Amino acid sequence: MFEAVEELIGEYADLEKKLADPAVFADQANARKLNKRYAELTPIIGTYRAWKQTGDDIETAREFAADDPDFAAEVKELDKQREELTEKLRLLLVPRDPSDDKDVILEVKAGEGGEESALFAGDLLRMYLRYAERLGWKTEIIDANASDLGGYKDVQVAVKMKGTPEPGQGVWARLKYEGGVHRVQRVPATESQGRIHTSAAGVLVTPEAEEVEVEVNANDLRIDVYRSSGPGGQSVNTTDSAVRITHLPTGIVVSCQNEKSQLQNKEQAMRILRSRLLAAAQEEAEREASDARRSQVRTVDRSERIRTYNFPENRISDHRVGFKAYNLDQVLDGELDAVIQACVDADSAAKLAAAGDGS
Repeated sequence: MFEAVEELIGEYADLEKKLADPAVFADQANARKLNKRYAELTPIIGTYRAWKQTGDDIETAREFAADDPDFAAEVKELDKQREELTEKLRLLLVPRDPSDDKDVILEVKAGEGGEESALFAGDLLRMYLRYAERLGWKTEIIDANASDLGGYKDVQVAVKMKGTPEPGQGVWARLKYEGGVHRVQRVPATESQGRIHTSAAGVLVTPEAEEVEVEVNANDLRIDVYRSSGPGGQSVNTTDSAVRITHLPTGIVVSCQNEKSQLQNKEQAMRILRSRLLAAAQEEAEREASDARRSQVRTVDRSERIRTYNFPENRISDHRVGFKAYNLDQVLDGELDAVIQACVDADSAAKLAAAGDGS
């Protein structure tokens, strides 16, 4: 592990030298790339230097303790600090998802359960919007298909970070664990006899792709236009401004009707299509890769139920990692950190275990 850090120290010094040269910033794309890598390495190098310094301090304290027993307690405290720094360094050296600092497109879609499922999809959307607000992220509703009672049949939202994220704190790094089927247990607003019902909504999270990352051939697209509609199929537009794009090679279909013009809806639909194509390419690469260190959490089948929201008990349960808490009301108000952190920790533990097995 520490041999790897020694190599990174050389790279870090080289980056410092390059970033100190004003000429580097003539190429903004390259400068961003260098700054990103510098930000990734900074906590690793800082932790390693603290680890080495603690080792030197331990040796000094032991020498003093030979003559003065009062220093024995300091040796014990320094040993504890060194153990903590060792574990922190191991975690920092866990291979990172290259998409961790990307923005995302998050989609919530009502499942079986009619209006109750659509209302739950609306609850999930508000939960993510509040979570983004708490973290200072920017959100943009790309497209939405509302239900009659104020929920959503389906909705797509872009979530973006302001500035450069710290390692592990990017939008994708935190929200990538949300993809899957979310189940709710509660008495629906449409239930007259007070019975608890179970319904579900699906969440899809994909890193937003830049145009240069995904090449889309115009000949591979079928583009249909139609009139946008509101809740219950009510027409809200007298022109064919809504757009549906089908990517023929993969069968991926995206549609957008929120914007007023056909061109704007096409641009938004293409954003969603590019992100889905990028996600599909990444998942295919993961399936073909022999690297067994990829996350056990990350590769959970999206069709599986990942989480249950139990309203009568105010309980939230994540079935992938065994997380359970009784603060559902707070979670739905955007306090998602503990739930997500449980997934992050399980992801890191799986990667560390795989690395320890030499795989």
